[in-house]
Amino acid sequence: MSGRYVLAIDEGTTGVRAHVIDQSSAVVGAAYEELAARYPAPGWFEQDAEAIWEAARRVAAHALDAAGLGPGAVAAIGVCNQRSTTVVWERGSGRPVHPAIVWQDVRTAARVPELLAEGIFTNAMASGPKLEWILRAVADSRQRAAAGELCFGTIDTWLVWKLTGGAAHVTDYSNASCTTLYDPMQNAWDERTLSLLEIPAPILPALRSSSEVYADTTRDAFGAQVPVAAMIGDQQAALFGAMGIERGAVKITFGTSAMADVNTGELPAFSARGAYPLVLWGLGGQRPFCLEGTTITAGAAVQWLRDGLGVLRDVAESAALAAAVPDAGGVWVVPAFQGLGTPHMDPHARAVIGGLSRGSTRAHIVRAVLEGIAYRSREVLDTLLEDAGTPLPSRLRVDGGAAANDFLLQHLANVLGLPVERPQSLQASALGTAYLAGLAVGVWRDLDEVRHAWRSGRVFEPRWSRDQRDDMLHRWQRATQAARERVFA
Repeated sequence: MSGRYVLAIDEGTTGVRAHVIDQSSAVVGAAYEELAARYPAPGWFEQDAEAIWEAARRVAAHALDAAGLGPGAVAAIGVCNQRSTTVVWERGSGRPVHPAIVWQDVRTAARVPELLAEGIFTNAMASGPKLEWILRAVADSRQRAAAGELCFGTIDTWLVWKLTGGAAHVTDYSNASCTTLYDPMQNAWDERTLSLLEIPAPILPALRSSSEVYADTTRDAFGAQVPVAAMIGDQQAALFGAMGIERGAVKITFGTSAMADVNTGELPAFSARGAYPLVLWGLGGQRPFCLEGTTITAGAAVQWLRDGLGVLRDVAESAALAAAVPDAGGVWVVPAFQGLGTPHMDPHARAVIGGLSRGSTRAHIVRAVLEGIAYRSREVLDTLLEDAGTPLPSRLRVDGGAAANDFLLQHLANVLGLPVERPQSLQASALGTAYLAGLAVGVWRDLDEVRHAWRSGRVFEPRWSRDQRDDMLHRWQRATQAARERVFA
């Protein structure tokens, strides 16, 4: 039985999943558990790192139970994670010295302009400034860090450390590139940044590739000794899970937000319009880069239709309801509920609904929201391709929960003028993590074998003419301006 299955642990912001995946890319067992959070001050977002670990243990066990397997049947374990959430713990006891500061926490926002003025490229989500904050806030922590008594890590590092009983204090290049502390060109922690933030080097994890054996799990942690053989940021894992391994490959992950990534190959691409160069993964001695952009509100806009307006009983009915009318009846929606991300980077923009009449129905509003998500996705994708100097791909692969929505994907294909391909498994992050772990231990011999194992689900072909696409995009751009003006703010 061993050698056929890989366990992928996918730790997200609001929950943790585990998937057992076989050599044919089929998910044979899965489990999910929500994670609690606390908000001790405006803009602060914390979680219990020990609770994250215990939840990961439980979902791993439940996924194995669902697959009818024991821990010893697993050939390897891989971990992917929401990036930049920051944990500091004692090397000896393993106890965190402070709650985990989640990537969405903005307590370090005032520090960002100071660092930018020093030539340090960062943002309020990055884990480096969060680590600096913890070392200032927790008594004696900087001295203990310098003495090697404390460990820092993002969630990948924390889970691998726990799985291996402290044998591996490591992170991969993809997660390191989200910290502010890493120099991707030198493939090393950046000494100048560490000095400026007063972060002692002994607290940092070792830098490793995304696909190699770091150490074995302990029996206490997992029930068997199994190689931990992959770690990677969730969005980078999703592109690998979409087989976006060639330069110019593109994917969009539709979750609460929509994250778009384009593979830029051996060199990073830079943008002045709210897109970020990151390391994709380390594999076979190669460290390709991506350019990443964000539609801040995607699936969350559909959830608002359910929870805020009450026009949906379940988000799953949105596709059928949108398709029940021939068009949006003149209604348009800019889903800027939490501002506009790439390329506008306007945190003050707000969602707008326009074009309402007495004839407008809930079907028209639902359709307009889904159309708005598609238009925002085109804005982001256009920005990435232009700034990366990358031609339009032959097709776009998508994943994530909202990618189950047929209407959204068809409208996206129309808006882009590209075929949109949905894989059989929407959990591309877990699939990419499993592939990387399996490659490290021989479940798949090489990338060709992985390509053969990847399974397509459905392809949505565009139905609009170029003139129709251009006309609708022009109208959308005018609508976006209304979201940014905030006339009644």
